[in-house]
Amino acid sequence: MGAKEGFIKYKRELPQSRKPEERIKDYKEIYEPFDGEKLNNQAARCMDCGIPFCHQGCPLGNVIPDFNDAVYRHEWEEAYHILRSTNNFPEFTGRICPAPCEASCVLGINKDPVTIELIEKHIAEQAYENGHVIANPPKNRTGKKVAVIGSGPAGLAAADQLNQAGHEVTVFEKDQKPGGLLRYGIPDFKLEKWVIDRRLKVMEDEGVIFSNGTDVGFNIKAENILRNYDAVLLATGAQQPRELNIKGADLKGVHFAMEFLGKQNQVVGEELKENPISAKDKHVIVIGGGDTGSDCIGTSNRHGAKSITQLELLPKPPKQRTVLNPWPEWPMTLKTSSSHEEGAERVFSILTKEFVGNEKGEVTGLVLVDIEWKEENGRMQFVEIPGSERTLPCDLAFLAIGYTGPAKNGLLEAFGVQTLENSLPKSREYQSTNKKVFLAGDMRRGQSLVVWAISEGREAAVKVDEFLMGSSSLPRKDEGYYEVEEDILTD
Repeated sequence: MGAKEGFIKYKRELPQSRKPEERIKDYKEIYEPFDGEKLNNQAARCMDCGIPFCHQGCPLGNVIPDFNDAVYRHEWEEAYHILRSTNNFPEFTGRICPAPCEASCVLGINKDPVTIELIEKHIAEQAYENGHVIANPPKNRTGKKVAVIGSGPAGLAAADQLNQAGHEVTVFEKDQKPGGLLRYGIPDFKLEKWVIDRRLKVMEDEGVIFSNGTDVGFNIKAENILRNYDAVLLATGAQQPRELNIKGADLKGVHFAMEFLGKQNQVVGEELKENPISAKDKHVIVIGGGDTGSDCIGTSNRHGAKSITQLELLPKPPKQRTVLNPWPEWPMTLKTSSSHEEGAERVFSILTKEFVGNEKGEVTGLVLVDIEWKEENGRMQFVEIPGSERTLPCDLAFLAIGYTGPAKNGLLEAFGVQTLENSLPKSREYQSTNKKVFLAGDMRRGQSLVVWAISEGREAAVKVDEFLMGSSSLPRKDEGYYEVEEDILTD
């Protein structure tokens, strides 16, 4: 603990963002540089608690008090090695993680929590700037070959770990560039893609092989993968979007969110000349109040939408925790993203009834109604409010209401993986019903956070290594939580 009274002396401070009217003209990250001394002061706010609940909040188990102390002492290389020991990609999580660690920060009981995510990002950037991030290929190879299908955060984390264990790892990616959701889902104003490319270059120098533009099951058959590799890890994410089963959902102009966001990232990455879905001068409605919906708002503003309305079925959350949502639980409070600041109307407790269109089959409006939530028989139920039904103008609608599980493209069946009733694959300790095939990330546990995907990739890598070698020296998080989760998934 570097500063005994740091949490008293210094207030929580975050970097300033560029003005909304300026930043919507480009797709660059929105935050201004943060002064080095300010960052050291933020690290000084860490209290080095007797029981650091931030460890519990972080799916990776990052040793947060230790790297905070190193930052306070200006020992950046030490801080990076501490952080890197549990997190393969701190430059990613330092930008896009919702920071469950901060929600569990003990200081957050009665003050603003430590800016852990900000500190994490700057540890990574200082490491690159000072030459501490260098390729470190394994000294010895095992002779075992592993195929990783999918190059999102789970697949990349597993590939990184398995390569360090000495296995020959090939990552198969159906798109033209690796990164998965990181590259083709998260907008550049939250994560510029040079950040991904920089890390991929290190991984390539360490020996990881990337086979891009390879759609397993089409370009290359699953039986060929199984025959030529000693183990296979499936990490293609939860790509099956949840549908909105209302009349008119098939009209032109009604899209799943990732159809829009993925194409825009391809435009920014110069893979496409223009986005086939344009929000320019249109009345845009975003259905779904989460991060994906927020990303649709930010991208639509950059297109020059005429208006943007975001609809949420649930009631408006409170601004502060309620007595039923105490620390260190995740705070169920109202969150305003940078995209919301750029302009959008947010409407809560809304039920969508029907899309309406013109004679050309194009969407022109959305019929909706206000609802009221009530508790009945111990469960929250909603009822429509009489007389509140109305039609909003809608030229373009984005469905951002989550994902139901892995894509229904036959990949699991091709690898001999059985599934549960909820469409998730059956697994125990990351191993599928085909003992040679393992699973990680959203594909295994359902839609979740990037930080959870990295954790899943790391844990799955341990199980693959054990399968190949009989034991593993790869680091892993305490097994307690995962064992409970596995039982729930497979029973």
